[in-house]
Amino acid sequence: MNKYNFSVLFLLASNRSNRNNKCALKCRITYNKKRKEFATGRFVNPSNWNSKQQVAEPPEPDAKLINTQLSLIRTKLNQAFLFLQVNESDFEASDIYLQYKGKPLKKDYGVVEVYNLYLARIHKLIGIDIKQVTYDKYLESGRHLKSFIRYKFKSTDIKFKTLKSSFVTDYEYYLKTEKKFQLSTLNKAIQRFRRVIKYALSEDYLAKDPFIMYKPKTVKKKIHFLSPEELQKLEQTSFEINRIQQIKDLFVFCCYTGLGFSEMSNLKKSNIIKEFDGNLWIHVFRNKTNGFYKVPLLPKALEIIEVYVNEGHEYIFPRMSNPKFNAYLKEIAHVVGIEFNLTHHIARKTFATTVLLYNNVPIEVVSKLLGHSKIQTTQDSYGEIVQKRISLEIERLKGK
Repeated sequence: MNKYNFSVLFLLASNRSNRNNKCALKCRITYNKKRKEFATGRFVNPSNWNSKQQVAEPPEPDAKLINTQLSLIRTKLNQAFLFLQVNESDFEASDIYLQYKGKPLKKDYGVVEVYNLYLARIHKLIGIDIKQVTYDKYLESGRHLKSFIRYKFKSTDIKFKTLKSSFVTDYEYYLKTEKKFQLSTLNKAIQRFRRVIKYALSEDYLAKDPFIMYKPKTVKKKIHFLSPEELQKLEQTSFEINRIQQIKDLFVFCCYTGLGFSEMSNLKKSNIIKEFDGNLWIHVFRNKTNGFYKVPLLPKALEIIEVYVNEGHEYIFPRMSNPKFNAYLKEIAHVVGIEFNLTHHIARKTFATTVLLYNNVPIEVVSKLLGHSKIQTTQDSYGEIVQKRISLEIERLKGK
């Protein structure tokens, strides 16, 4: 190997011969310890090949022609190598072969460049497969990735093919220490970058997955929900201020239906349908899962609907923003004596636990009523609650 770490070697594929007892002659390019082999299209009798001199010798019938062609291949490969040295700052053995064949080289993309290509790709899917809010989150994660590259490499971008597994762990560490992200937020940013990596692998921009050894840390959040006693106390508490009473009623309604804030705000009279069992059910489209959500109206929920439904209005409940709704809930929590931060989402948690699981509704049914696309989602979120319920039942059996 010369000082440029580049060499050309001709070798016989001696493990296979044709009917004339000749073996195919291959060419191997080696550059910076990376190889690229290709067929020369010539065949030589193994007895007539001088591997040390790299020539075919008599009595090989076409020895002179073969050697001339091999010399021409070597010359063209050296020319391709020199051309890339002058014009390309970074290239591989496979690029030398492409240059030799007169084919365009594969573009050596940067990390930020590929991220932007992925953004352009998913932008066309807005309103088809993804929502604008999802695309906006990818934009935000892209900004975090750019700031990391500037921080770590003092550059606006780095070559994609230089990525190693250490890049992922360093990026995670940066998000944790410099950006001060909570684990759930950090995992989402890493997850979005991982999708870009999968795209790069599918487009052959990258040979090896830097995520191959990476395992994200799981987030275990404590689930807050109203206990049966807290829910009952909330139901029995009345407020003189009409707006606060409305918020309380809407929150209790969601405790008995599991509706998210968007579904509750947009609930129309047309969403209340009499089902096969003769009972009234809510039928709404849930944006988060991109599917329909169906839940029967329990007596308490039906009672609240009857208070608010108005012939002159399409929507059942008064409408407001989520932050304003949660601001009122803080006042309500203070009056009722609820210690944790009360938000609208806790109503959905209360529906799953206090209303359903604590009343022996099977988790498969709970999953269906919550509109989860996978039962695993329900088990991951409420598995601990199910275990507590089983423990209570075992204690009850012991008593018997």
